[in-house]
Amino acid sequence: MEKRDYYEVLEVAKNATADEIKKAYRKKAMQYHPDRNPGDKEAEEKFKEAAEAYDVLSNPDKRAKYDQFGHEGLRGTATGGFDASDLGSIFQHFGSIFEDLFPGGSFSGGFSGFGGFGGGRGGQKSVRRGSDIRINVKLTLEDILKGCTKKLKLPKQVKCEACNGLGAKDKSSITTCPTCHGTGQVVRQQRSLFGIVQQVMPCDQCHGTGEIIKDKCPACHGEGTVRGEEVVTVHIPAGVQEGMQLRERGKGNAGPNGGIDGDLIIVIHEEEHPIFERDGNNLYINYYISFPQAALGAEVEIPLLDGKAKVKIAPGTQSGQVLRLQGKGLPDLKGRITGDLIVNVLVWTPTKLSKEEKSLVEKLIDSDNFHPKPSKKDKSFFTRVRQFFEDR
Repeated sequence: MEKRDYYEVLEVAKNATADEIKKAYRKKAMQYHPDRNPGDKEAEEKFKEAAEAYDVLSNPDKRAKYDQFGHEGLRGTATGGFDASDLGSIFQHFGSIFEDLFPGGSFSGGFSGFGGFGGGRGGQKSVRRGSDIRINVKLTLEDILKGCTKKLKLPKQVKCEACNGLGAKDKSSITTCPTCHGTGQVVRQQRSLFGIVQQVMPCDQCHGTGEIIKDKCPACHGEGTVRGEEVVTVHIPAGVQEGMQLRERGKGNAGPNGGIDGDLIIVIHEEEHPIFERDGNNLYINYYISFPQAALGAEVEIPLLDGKAKVKIAPGTQSGQVLRLQGKGLPDLKGRITGDLIVNVLVWTPTKLSKEEKSLVEKLIDSDNFHPKPSKKDKSFFTRVRQFFEDR
């Protein structure tokens, strides 16, 4: 199942401070803690999901990578990834927060021996989030080599200008919810082995917003958003690959009733190149030389994505010989390494000859030097094919 957005999991804005993120996580931990929800697998999963979200958003480095690349940018790093069968490791990892949440609790084993839970701490009002937009973007290898900036024209939900996104006819049409008195939450109590347990839940009447709209905006019918269009500028970093997804925060559909804007998810697709083929960070090209160049040697210019490279062809070069130009391929996403350009040298045989050319070639037929004489060092075709795949 696709991971949910970490900001959505903790119900915080993209620009939330470290303290706001910590408070939001405390709220989720109180709500979904396994000891408060014995045998509830869904609560257990939400508890672990919140722990993983906090692990990333509370770490400045991880958060920066996540803000730029989403979940894709965290692959291969310690991003949470908690073992579903080992809640104890989660308790240990977030022990300092649980000490603050549940003073007097035992944290060494399994969170037992609580002297009862106090009332839920004041939480935040629920904020509705706009949906994400997914769009396919085609890139050339030249785009991928250095990165590029794209302007994308997106049909999307935008903030209603008539009500400034509030969804109400005017400000006087918005009243405080009589059920939760504007807090967006209600407290439910139930008895457990630990005594009276209080659980903070979103208010059903106002859906956690703390407000009721009496007279809705006629333009957006109370949603705070309308169908529109927007030109979004996005930066594509160098080294992206086919199928990779990039996330632009806050550039998706506008959030209803002044809520959080969704994200724009960019799916990368590579256009086929006329002469280069890509394999990871390496590029491959077939380069043809003439028979005289192969026999006598020559200096040639091999095309690159951003120019040309002068390469010396040694005398006696055979068709199928491979040259490697280091660092002339594509960079990886992190910019740490650059692939190579693999040149497959092929000797071009003309298909038509003039009388003069034919006469010259015929003079070479009887020359012993032009008869094929493969050495013992030359590997058979099948050996070379096997070696090629082993090297890869």
